[in-house]
Amino acid sequence: MQPVPRTNHRSAITASPPAIVPPTAKAGRPAAGPTLVEWAYDHLLEMLMTVQIAPGERIAIDTVARQLGISQTPIREALSQLEAEKLVSKMPNVGYRASPRMSREEVQDLYALRLLIEPYAAARAAEKMDDETLVTLQEIDEGMRGVAEGNDRDFARFAEADAKLHRLIATGSGNRLIAETIERLHAHLQIFRSLYSTNAPEEAAAEHQRIIEALMAHDPAAAEEAVREHLKRSQERMDRASAGAAAE
Repeated sequence: MQPVPRTNHRSAITASPPAIVPPTAKAGRPAAGPTLVEWAYDHLLEMLMTVQIAPGERIAIDTVARQLGISQTPIREALSQLEAEKLVSKMPNVGYRASPRMSREEVQDLYALRLLIEPYAAARAAEKMDDETLVTLQEIDEGMRGVAEGNDRDFARFAEADAKLHRLIATGSGNRLIAETIERLHAHLQIFRSLYSTNAPEEAAAEHQRIIEALMAHDPAAAEEAVREHLKRSQERMDRASAGAAAE
């Protein structure tokens, strides 16, 4: 079945966008200069990942600055970071735009890289599980249970739990470079998922359950295999969505 673009996102930031309230977690203006850059970065990243800034849309720096109640300088610094991560691009005489939607080939390349590093990261994370991380895993597991296809609330809950699980594996590997790479890859893929409903929550939840069980059992081989199998199935879902998008 050809994927259907999700249309319930808000308008992207253009020259005259509607007022956008920063997410609750970031409410309240930070006091320190460096923190303003982080705050602006988190705000823009969330807008990109939820397609409130759509692929290819122009990002008006002055508008973002007014919305956050800060100067344009930290906005520009945050955009420079996002440019380095290939999430936005700077166009001569235009300014910044969100990066275009990924092509089918780019999605395949991203998964090829994920398959190289994430199974290894999962094995290392399984070896390093501590009590605090195990509690977090249980919370993630609960967040993924009972998801239903076509339910936007369940989709959002699942997406959040999915992000937490992959982040936990990345940081739990103990390898900073791997963690940073996985985080960047996940951001790109989440933008695609927000455009097209590709998560198949019920199917993916079962795959994640096997990953969680292996991690909680401190079983590196099982965790590595469970992540590899999940990524292969996820790639198949994304490839079908990519093929449908290319046919539009």
